[in-house]
Amino acid sequence: MPEVFKALEEASYGHQHSYGKDEYTARAVEDFRKIFGEGTEVFFVYNGTGANIVALSAFMRPYHAVICAETAHINVDECGAIEKQSGCKLLTVPTFNGKLTVGLIENHMHGFGDQHHAQPKMVSLTQCTELGTVYTKEELREICDYAHEHGMLVHMDGARLGNAVAHLGCEPREITRDVGIDVLSFGGTKNGMMFGEAVLFFNTEPVKEVAFVRKQAMQLHSKSRFIAVQFSTVLKEDLWLRGAAHANRMAQKLATEAENIPGVRVTQVVEANEVFAIIPREKIKVLQEKCFFYVWDEHASEVRWVCSFDTTESDVIEFVNLLREELC
Repeated sequence: MPEVFKALEEASYGHQHSYGKDEYTARAVEDFRKIFGEGTEVFFVYNGTGANIVALSAFMRPYHAVICAETAHINVDECGAIEKQSGCKLLTVPTFNGKLTVGLIENHMHGFGDQHHAQPKMVSLTQCTELGTVYTKEELREICDYAHEHGMLVHMDGARLGNAVAHLGCEPREITRDVGIDVLSFGGTKNGMMFGEAVLFFNTEPVKEVAFVRKQAMQLHSKSRFIAVQFSTVLKEDLWLRGAAHANRMAQKLATEAENIPGVRVTQVVEANEVFAIIPREKIKVLQEKCFFYVWDEHASEVRWVCSFDTTESDVIEFVNLLREELC
């Protein structure tokens, strides 16, 4: 976002203490606490994979296991980082829409106390999910209550949390701390920032050890102010939420227009800023050369289109016209 570049420039003047002892970091921590409540502990890191490693490793021992959706970013897109860095095991669950339920989690609720089995310790949820779907407050509360009743904890990968908040029209705290989430990976780079993420601990039991976990995971930034000032900027006056809401609207428009084109089938309900669609396989490379996007499921010829804070209606129309030109 332009506001982020301006803030980075302003923060580059003068001298500040390093490793989070600067005034910008202190200010950003307070900004988070205004949103998520006093007592929230905040640790800044470089990237999303690092955030998830720090969040999970703070609670886990190598003989523990994390239950997650088969499509979870920690399982599919982090090159085995969680298992390598924390030593714990991922227990994956197939889903139709990327969302876990208590019933699905129950499939892995066994082997407790058996020294031959990795011990389920955490449930990891992605909000929005990797398929662009959104957990409701009720769904989150049910999962958190179930996990806590069984002595487990809940992590939320909130790389796109802003899109979920915008979709639900709620306060950020309502779908995180208030429903029982123990630790949140809060996305920065998918909310208009240049770099940086944050790990928010609502369950502060392991906090005294987190600084060591972060350092060992190579996620401690010496010039912390350059991450912190970006967060203060996007959190100010709900800039992150306004950008997310706009991206959601553009994705809705794209899905609505694309569904009317023969050969396009939208495969997931569009609740955030991502559109998943099946298109003719032979047309994918032709379209990618003119407007890049990722292939989500190569076997099914399913692709993913993503809108951002600066996607315009003319961008959507131009892409839809390109689809019509190539597919019709």
